[in-house]
Amino acid sequence: MDLEGKVVLVTGAGSGIGKAAALRLARAGATIAVLGRTADDLAVTADQIVASGGRAITVEADISQPDEMQAAIAQIEEKLKRLDGVFANAGINGVWAPIADLEPEEWSHTLTVNLMGTFLTVKYALPLLKVRGGSVIITSSVNGTRIFSNVGASAYSVSKAGQVAFAKMAALELAKYKIRVNVIC
Repeated sequence: MDLEGKVVLVTGAGSGIGKAAALRLARAGATIAVLGRTADDLAVTADQIVASGGRAITVEADISQPDEMQAAIAQIEEKLKRLDGVFANAGINGVWAPIADLEPEEWSHTLTVNLMGTFLTVKYALPLLKVRGGSVIITSSVNGTRIFSNVGASAYSVSKAGQVAFAKMAALELAKYKIRVNVIC
């Protein structure tokens, strides 16, 4: 995989899958926009990328907030001048509880972060991606596609199923701009 000269946004890049992906993409030559909510975690990821010879900037934002995501993409455009890929990875498990015990605010929070956050990430990245085409990868879960046996995972599973549907619709819509959309479960 040769990504030399490419710029990739990775959300949730301060830890877990996002951090691992950011490091791997940087090793392949991409400049990484490391995005998340925790400045200290983002700095560690960016420092590791730079220490291994890569290039990275940190972008602090909450993916569920439209104004923060607009500002994040503007920062990427200002500092890096382009965007070739998006790894929409950030998300939460939310509260896992039986439906009768799950509070409406807990349901809403999980769907807002996981589903709205994915939408906002892709939506605001599109103007930059449309310039040259590129790639969008969305982290979903088997809990939204085929494993429906985890009692209490209703909000999480619904948010992940929604991401799969969103990815399918986005792939159809964005193909004409030479933007690939894939989902990983």
